[in-house]
Amino acid sequence: MSQKLVIDPVTRVEGHGKVTIHLDENNKVEDAKFHIVEFRGFERFIQGHPYWEAPVMVQRLCGICPVSHHLAAAKAIDQIVGVNPEDLSLPAQKIRKLLHFGQVFQSHALHFFYLASPDLLFGAESDPLKRNVVGVAMEYPELAKKGILMRKFGQEIIKLTAGKKIHGIATTPGGVHKAITAKERQYFLNGKDIPSVDTMVEWSLEIIKFIKSYHEKNKNFLNTFAKYPSGHLGLVNKDNGFLELYNGVLRATDSTGNITLNDVHNDYYNEYFYENVKKWTYLKFPYLKHLGKEKGWNRVGPLARLNVCEGIETPLAQKEWIDFRAATNGKTNNMTMYTHWARLIEILYSAEMMRELLEDDDLLSNDLIRKGKRRKEGIGIIEAPRGTLIHHYEVDEKDRITRCNLIVSTTHNNEPMNQAVRWVANNVLDGKSKITEGMMNQVEVAIRAYDPCLSCATHAMGQMPLELQLIDHYGNIIDEKIRQ
Repeated sequence: MSQKLVIDPVTRVEGHGKVTIHLDENNKVEDAKFHIVEFRGFERFIQGHPYWEAPVMVQRLCGICPVSHHLAAAKAIDQIVGVNPEDLSLPAQKIRKLLHFGQVFQSHALHFFYLASPDLLFGAESDPLKRNVVGVAMEYPELAKKGILMRKFGQEIIKLTAGKKIHGIATTPGGVHKAITAKERQYFLNGKDIPSVDTMVEWSLEIIKFIKSYHEKNKNFLNTFAKYPSGHLGLVNKDNGFLELYNGVLRATDSTGNITLNDVHNDYYNEYFYENVKKWTYLKFPYLKHLGKEKGWNRVGPLARLNVCEGIETPLAQKEWIDFRAATNGKTNNMTMYTHWARLIEILYSAEMMRELLEDDDLLSNDLIRKGKRRKEGIGIIEAPRGTLIHHYEVDEKDRITRCNLIVSTTHNNEPMNQAVRWVANNVLDGKSKITEGMMNQVEVAIRAYDPCLSCATHAMGQMPLELQLIDHYGNIIDEKIRQ
């Protein structure tokens, strides 16, 4: 008789999810699943609203990455007013990109320093009373301080361009609301009231140096933990194949680097993707149509992006990308824990891009809005911190949204996260009669590498409760752990 072990909820992620691990009569793992147990319904209740409200409304999906939803929706709404991404004025493009890089920078800093670093610094099986951001601050005060200030810098960039750090409004159909003033940008360049953008670049290099040293010391763990073959999906620059976070073409590769989606324009994404539904989770399972459900799923996010791109346009991040690729002799990297290293390379890239943009006088221009011929449909795709984000809207003759389809980054990563959970179940928990807190945490470590945004529940405070039971084939509880 099959029994199950339950982890509910998964901690140190945005939102609420649970894990179930099914056991046979010998406590051997039969299956393991990562469930998303809440439902939002944005795709439905946005219907009937004027299209220009979409960028403001959909960013309420998330308090961690509202900018990503705001910009993806804005790109879609641009098309509805007849403006393609390349048709925006240069100042509007650059202001939007500054906003976007500020978002990626602060989100990656939040995940690495607040959510992931406790496991890396103290170990997955260390004392949970210490294995948290407070423990990091007490034992590594300089590292914690830099993490806090790096996130603050990104948030201040968001406030500069959108008016608020969370749920601001930067875009208008066909452009942006306002230019940047010389005084505003000098605030980020001179380093008087806040560490300068040059300091952000310097600190980004320091934390990459740390993660490379960490990899040298922990190769055996990092090279094997939650390692499994997968596809990889991300945007690349249409001209040179380089890393592209704001506006590129869709590229996917298989686990060995063979291209499975060859630089497809955003407008045609729906010709290549299906979304599968399973009864045990509210999160869908996207996959490439021509490869099918079993082989067509892809990882997205930092690891995938560094796998599918051919380089990075900024010099310091390019050098780090070369070192990252050298770790696998140039081959596709399918090792989940390398996502943290990839994420920090993107922090450096974002810092370099913010510096380049802040020094650009186009930010000061008032040439902000373009108009074109009205359309009935708009598609916006960007690379959010967690991966490829798709917004698709259709509108009627009265400007009301009639259809909305959102494929969120974490949705793409649904199958990869389930694969990670199964790996830990089969390699750490299989056949064990005694549960340890460290075993519980290793399941979560595998999920946390993807930095999933499950429901954007950023108002939660403290540590969520956790109950875990191991039940034998007779239905008896043979071990139990409860965290209040």
